[in-house]
Amino acid sequence: MPRLRRPAAQSKERLRRLADEELMQLVAANDADAFEVVLERHADAAFSLAYRICGKRGLAEDVAQEAFLAVWRSGSRYDRSRGSVRTWALSIVHNRAVDALRSAGVHERRRASDEGLEESLAAPERTDAQAIGNAASQGIRGALGELPHEQRRVIELAYFGGFSQTEIASMLETPIGTVKGRMRLGLHKLRDHLHGWEEVSA
Repeated sequence: MPRLRRPAAQSKERLRRLADEELMQLVAANDADAFEVVLERHADAAFSLAYRICGKRGLAEDVAQEAFLAVWRSGSRYDRSRGSVRTWALSIVHNRAVDALRSAGVHERRRASDEGLEESLAAPERTDAQAIGNAASQGIRGALGELPHEQRRVIELAYFGGFSQTEIASMLETPIGTVKGRMRLGLHKLRDHLHGWEEVSA
């Protein structure tokens, strides 16, 4: 994380009145004070997402820090036409958290908390979540890697992040119908893959 100087109160208040998109223009020009305001606004949401995906506080803190380092370094790449600053930042957090989860090999250790996923999802969505939660993590790991990116992303947000389809649609700024369609197609492919895996391992 860059070393940030503490700005004068007046300057800080001025920055806090700016919209995220305006702050990112300053971040792109290496304005550390503007970056600090962006960090203040979105750090809690970033850590929350990272923790829900990783399940470990230390790992989640590392993921959130790395994600905001990426925001600082690539601020000039932010495109407001493709979504809000929060959506962009959380997308970076999500990708890094999933990568960290895979590289740490903690899928098996997350199985014990899979039941909590059902409680975090709306009732109509629990059947699909339960279908994933009941599957062996070895099969899930292999099957997810074979899904198209769009389908894999919504399922990872539901399975690892515990988000409902409505929350995923808001986060990705994608119509709820599109999210449901991707979830349905992805789950169908997962079931086919896991069914074959279970037959082999039976």
